[in-house]
Amino acid sequence: MTVTPPRAGEDPHTNPDFGTGASTSTGTDAGAGAGTGTGRDAGTSTGTGTDAGTSTSTGTDARARAGGRERADAGTRGGRVPGAREGGGRPEGASNRFLARAALVTIALSIAGALLGLGRDQALAHLFGAGSDTDAFLVAWTLPEFAATLLIEDGLAFVLIPAFSVAVTRRAQGAAGDPVRALVAATLPRLTFAFAAVGALLIAGAPYLVEALAPGLPDPRLAVDCTRLTATCVFSFGLAGYCSAALRAHRRFVAPAAIYIAYNTGIIAVMFVLGARYGVRSAALGVAVGGGLMVVAQAPSLWRQLRRGGSAPGTLDGEPARPMDLALVGTVLLFALCRQSQVLIERFLASSLPAGAISHLNYAQKVAQMPMVLSLMLCTVTFPVVAQAVAEGDTERARERVERDLTLVACTVLLGAAAVVACAPQIIQLLFQRGAFTAQDTAATAAVMRVYALGLLGHTLVGALVRSYFCSGRPTWYPLFAMTAGIVATCWTGVLAVGSWGVCGIAAANAAGITLTAGLLLYGMGPRSVPIRTRAVLSEIGKPLRAALTAAVTGGLCASGVDSPLLGLVVGGTVVTVVFALLAWAFRVEGFASAVRSVTRRVSCARFR
Repeated sequence: MTVTPPRAGEDPHTNPDFGTGASTSTGTDAGAGAGTGTGRDAGTSTGTGTDAGTSTSTGTDARARAGGRERADAGTRGGRVPGAREGGGRPEGASNRFLARAALVTIALSIAGALLGLGRDQALAHLFGAGSDTDAFLVAWTLPEFAATLLIEDGLAFVLIPAFSVAVTRRAQGAAGDPVRALVAATLPRLTFAFAAVGALLIAGAPYLVEALAPGLPDPRLAVDCTRLTATCVFSFGLAGYCSAALRAHRRFVAPAAIYIAYNTGIIAVMFVLGARYGVRSAALGVAVGGGLMVVAQAPSLWRQLRRGGSAPGTLDGEPARPMDLALVGTVLLFALCRQSQVLIERFLASSLPAGAISHLNYAQKVAQMPMVLSLMLCTVTFPVVAQAVAEGDTERARERVERDLTLVACTVLLGAAAVVACAPQIIQLLFQRGAFTAQDTAATAAVMRVYALGLLGHTLVGALVRSYFCSGRPTWYPLFAMTAGIVATCWTGVLAVGSWGVCGIAAANAAGITLTAGLLLYGMGPRSVPIRTRAVLSEIGKPLRAALTAAVTGGLCASGVDSPLLGLVVGGTVVTVVFALLAWAFRVEGFASAVRSVTRRVSCARFR
């Protein structure tokens, strides 16, 4: 997918691959990070006013000044989290279009990567079946699962994006030398050495790791071979995560969003080319090749950003570049590791249940998590915006962005959760019920998925809130405390519930634990994070929650009355969407009504052109 660069004078906000680098603003920018580029990026426009493109208003009559004129801002009404105020300097639509387009590009490429991931699993089953060989590979697959979370998706990104946002801000302010290149020089060599050292340690200790992960394997030698190949992902994923964080801080989203396309393409290609000769080891080799392709897909774009800097990368305003805070790295990685440990806990509890329990839980989670994954794509795009606002000391803009993000992601995931609850049997039957996957498996998996969906809002809020804690680039232990409390609640609830309710009890424990974590993170917002108006946000989230509950019940009743699973899914999904939309409009859910009005205006304008 290519994005055409903007011409001179064209607003770069409309181009997600070029971001906001061209504009320079002397006012308060609450859009997608204006004033963060070098002035040589993609345009020549300058702004002297105040741009609140994507932010929300903060008071009953907040006013923005642009060009010496004051504009009344739309204040809060009825305690709602307010909507976006009109921009000065550049029009409000420019920043909104940038974030919307960047989010759409990220979602589209992420969906493409997820579909290739499904194709990867299907190719694995087609070439190697389901037996001891694939069991050995799936043991080795644990390393890429954890490495992706720690080095690409959550952990490393929470450290690097705020650091690069500070560097980009100082570059835009005309700091001596090039702060971005100084940061790279101070961090990349050390991190590269650390990635290589950990990868080498895992390769050497592969037999012990396999013994710890799967002590019951009859012949662990194949699993050890596969683990040594997949352990290379620590090095490749680490570099890929570094490139991704740096590019997102520069508002470049196309290359980072495309990495899983390159990754899964590499695995599939290697399996088909070398599968006949090397067996399932080819899948592990594909992980190594795919990890390298993730770096290759981003390196040219990052190189272009580094070349646009100043001439003296060694200094920053006369000060040497500082290495990353080890305490910050520790808190971020421990949080990500603690959150990822939920999977191990659930599998441990399910191992005492009859055969198939782990599979039912796994299938249910993978399907039910899709609304959460899609909703958090918005936070992937706006996290650099929040980090930059904090770096500039603009707490107001950061708060407004976080509040809007929370309401938007909650609205999105609740609509998806309602559809999952209403149409769970139809979804599972269409996706999995064939071959050895029986109708009983469908019923069991659908039941688990409905319970698991109860925790989707909590999972989404945790994913959105934790970014606010780490956006300042300072270490904080509170998110780890909140996640640990949730893990403990998951463990104890699961132990108590698994005997009576089986896998559904495990899913309920997961929902309870993550909801507790979300509540603690909301409670801690303020001095430890971006200070948001928690009560106003909770009041706003309650509106789509009520709409989702009504839509789920109504859609479920309609879907259950249709025999055909495909027709039932269509009917149930349509009813859920219509009911949710009508209630969201009636409840005046923040963001929903404004989105509808925007679409209506565009259709109206297009009609009369």
